[in-house]
Amino acid sequence: MSTYLCVAYAGHFCWFLNNQEVRAHIEENQEYFTISMLNVYRATDLMFPGENEVEEARSFSRKVLEKITLKDSSLASTGLNKMVEHELKFPWIARLDHLDHRAWIEDINNTNVLWVGKTSFHRLSTLLNEKLLQLAVADYEFRQSIYRKELEEVIRWSKNKGMSDMGFGRDKTTYCYFAIASSIPLPYDSEVRMIITKSAVVITVADDFYDTEASFDELITLTQAIARWDAEGLSGHSKTIFNALDDLVSELVAKVRHQHGIDITYFLQQIWYETFNSWFVEAEAKWSMGGFVPSIEEYLGNGAVSIALHTIVLPASYLLNPSLADYKIRAGEYQTVTKLAMLIPRLLNDIQSYQKEEQEGKLNYVLLYMKENPGTDIQDSTAYVREIIYKNWGEFLQHVLMDGLAEELPKSCKFLHLSCVKVFQMFFHSSNRYDSNTDMLQDIQKAIYIPLNIRSN
Repeated sequence: MSTYLCVAYAGHFCWFLNNQEVRAHIEENQEYFTISMLNVYRATDLMFPGENEVEEARSFSRKVLEKITLKDSSLASTGLNKMVEHELKFPWIARLDHLDHRAWIEDINNTNVLWVGKTSFHRLSTLLNEKLLQLAVADYEFRQSIYRKELEEVIRWSKNKGMSDMGFGRDKTTYCYFAIASSIPLPYDSEVRMIITKSAVVITVADDFYDTEASFDELITLTQAIARWDAEGLSGHSKTIFNALDDLVSELVAKVRHQHGIDITYFLQQIWYETFNSWFVEAEAKWSMGGFVPSIEEYLGNGAVSIALHTIVLPASYLLNPSLADYKIRAGEYQTVTKLAMLIPRLLNDIQSYQKEEQEGKLNYVLLYMKENPGTDIQDSTAYVREIIYKNWGEFLQHVLMDGLAEELPKSCKFLHLSCVKVFQMFFHSSNRYDSNTDMLQDIQKAIYIPLNIRSN
């Protein structure tokens, strides 16, 4: 909240930018202003469109922090310097809250970095600091115990429904649960995490089926079965996928009917059909069996659906408090915050997967931009896509954090959008971590299994 307030009052927050003497003093005495510049940089994570002074503050503070990390100084080996390096390398938008909490607990315990500097009035007594640390440790370990039980449950579900034994594609049950549990803090309850994880598992398996395993006739048959919501005529993998999806939908329908007294069966069937049909459209040629190459706009219209973030977020939002029960959401007719939450992950994915998809004969935005703009290379194209993401990210944050905008969703629902988009930022910020079999293993262990590294006093 303090970060948000800083950005909201940009004129007060960025006053030093217009004073050349102050700016020069900061640059000449960088180490003294390390914490201040770190806090400025963090505050600018929440930047809205048109906030030019905030953007300048981010650029200035980053430049100062980068110089500090390169200097051979008394801070070079301290916890504070490591914190600065981490902040510059892994931005807030690509970090998961649960692992951030772990880092803070361990850093505070082992380095006491919060109290570097002359601001002694910010110090806590040793006794109070220890009690707060004990509370933080107990909370983290409590979360880990919950997460271990929930992960065991969702792994059982995945096996019972045949999702983890398909013999093709990616078994990402643990990845899916880790990501959403680490991004969505308690008090979001277990039901939300479990529904989102199960949805992500079905999406991953079905997407792989459409991409790599199924014949074209099988894709037609499964897509038509989803449209009429009837498994007649299905067999093998298609029937397994349909049955797992039907079980998931039935579970959520029952929960929402019990909590709110409404029936969302039609909405769920429609949003899932929309998603399956988008995969069919991509597979139909890989956009290209007949040599058809879509325009960027055509590709993105379908691609924003096929990434399936809305298919995860909107159904689960019926379990929140307040929920979507009082809002008339229709498949294919989404509010701006949802449209932006669909667009950003698609483009993030495309930046990190264009090489693989080019080899598989598929198209994505990066490749299409080069086709439509002869003379551009891959660096030009990825830079262009990153700029689109950057601009839309600011607008997305504005819709999540600001009240009073048109087409309002409940605050809880908007924050769930944010948590899930941050998961995609984590997956695709600097590489395709989702498709890696090893890249997230240590993070998973830290989030769910490994005890905190707390120094004994």
